[in-house]
Amino acid sequence: MEKMTLEATLTRLLEQKKYKSLRDVMAVMQPFDLAEYLNELEAEKCLILFRLLPKELAADVFVELDDDSQEQLIGAFSDKELSQVINELYVDDAADILDEMPASVVKRVLSQARPEMRKMINEVLNYPDDSAGSIMNTEYISLVAGFTVGEAIAHVRKTGIDKETVNTMYVIDKKRHLLGALPIRSLIFARAEQLVGDIMDKTDIVKATTLDDKEEVALLFDNYDLTEIPIVDKEDRLVGIVTVDDAIDVLQQEATEDIEMMAAITPTDKPYLKMSVGEIVIKRIPWLMLLMITATFTSIIIASFENALAAVPVLTAFIPMLMGTGGNCGSQSSVAAIRNLAIGDIEFSDLFRVVFKEFRVSILCGAALAVVSFVKIMLIDKMLMGKEITVIIALVISFTLIATVIIAKLVGCTLPLLAKKAGFDPAVMASPFITTTVDALSLLIYFGFAAMLLGV
Repeated sequence: MEKMTLEATLTRLLEQKKYKSLRDVMAVMQPFDLAEYLNELEAEKCLILFRLLPKELAADVFVELDDDSQEQLIGAFSDKELSQVINELYVDDAADILDEMPASVVKRVLSQARPEMRKMINEVLNYPDDSAGSIMNTEYISLVAGFTVGEAIAHVRKTGIDKETVNTMYVIDKKRHLLGALPIRSLIFARAEQLVGDIMDKTDIVKATTLDDKEEVALLFDNYDLTEIPIVDKEDRLVGIVTVDDAIDVLQQEATEDIEMMAAITPTDKPYLKMSVGEIVIKRIPWLMLLMITATFTSIIIASFENALAAVPVLTAFIPMLMGTGGNCGSQSSVAAIRNLAIGDIEFSDLFRVVFKEFRVSILCGAALAVVSFVKIMLIDKMLMGKEITVIIALVISFTLIATVIIAKLVGCTLPLLAKKAGFDPAVMASPFITTTVDALSLLIYFGFAAMLLGV
C-alpha cells in the first residue's frame, strides 16, 4: 500500500512539475521500487526523473532497470552523465549490463569509463557467460599476511569506501595467492600489533575458479551459508569475489530458464510484457514444430495396428487414458530428476540408484493404477455404460498400465541424467519430449498385450 501511495505521489508531482519535491520523495524510496516505476514511464519522463536522483542512488536504480530502459537512458545521456553513472557502478553490475547491450552502446559506455574501470569491465566480459568469472566483482579488499592489525584497519579505511563489501577480507601473499579469510569482526577485536597472517581463518576456504559454472558457484552459498565467495585463477591467485546478491540472480535466472525449457520455450532474458507477439512466437514455434513432427510416430504406430483396432474397436477408447497416464508418470520423474540435478542433490554417478528407486516406485504406482482401472472398467464401462468389454480386455488395459508406468518413470528419470552427462541442459528432456517418447512406447506396449492376450 505504501509503495502504491509513493508511486501515486510521484505521478502527481511529475504532472505538476514539482521537481524539488520529486527529488525528496525519490530519495527515501528503494532502488528496486524506483526502477519498477521508471520502467513503466515514457522515455522522456523516465529521463527527467532519473536526472533528479542523487548520484549514488542513480547508479543503484540504473542497475535495477530493465534492458530497454537502460539502453534508452544511455542513448539520452550526455557523455558527462554517462560517465558519472558508469563510474558509480560496481564492476560486476556494469559488465552484466553491457553484456546485454548492442556493440555500439558498449563502445560508448566503455569510452566514458575510467581507465581502471574499463580494464576491469573488459576482464569480466572476456569470461564465458556461464562462468564464475562473468559474475565476479573485482572490487574487493585484500590484505597481505604480513600486515599488522593496525595497518590492516588503516588499509580498510583508505580503500574500503568504494568496495562492494567489507564483511570479509581475503589474505594473500606477495604473488596474490589466496592464503586465508579474515572477517571484519575478527579484525576489529584483535590487538593492533598482531599479524593478519596469525589471526586469519586458514581452514579449508570455500572458493571457486573463474571458469567454474556460475550455477554451481551459486549453490555453494546455500550449502555453506556464505555471503561471498573468493574467485581464483588456475594458479590460485585471487582475482575477484562473488556476492550473495549475484548468486540469487543466477539461481533465479537458471530457474526461469529451466521452467521455460521444460515447457518447450526457448529461454529469453526479456520480460514477458516487454516482448512482442512476434518475438514470443519465434521462441515457441520451433519447439512446437519439432514436437509435432516427433508426434507423427504415434500416428504411424496406430496406423500399423488398424486391423487390431477394427477387430476390437473398444480398445481405441482407452488410448488417451493410457498415453496420458504414461506422460504424467514420465513428467513426475523427469521434473524430480531435473530439480535434484539443479540443486546438486544427485549426479550422473547416482544413475543406478535413481533408476532402482524409480523402478520400485513405478511398480507400486503401476499396480495401484492397474487395480483401480480394472475395477473401474468392469463396474462403470461394462456394467453401467454397457460397453462390450471382457475380462481379458480389462486385463490388457491393466497390464499395459503397469508396463507403461514402469517404462515412463524409467525414461523420465534417465533422460535428464544422460543429457547432463552429455553436456546438455537437463531441462531439455522435460515434459514435452518425455511425453512424446512415452506416448509411442505406451502404444507399442498396448498393442503388444492385445496381440498376446486377444490374438488380434
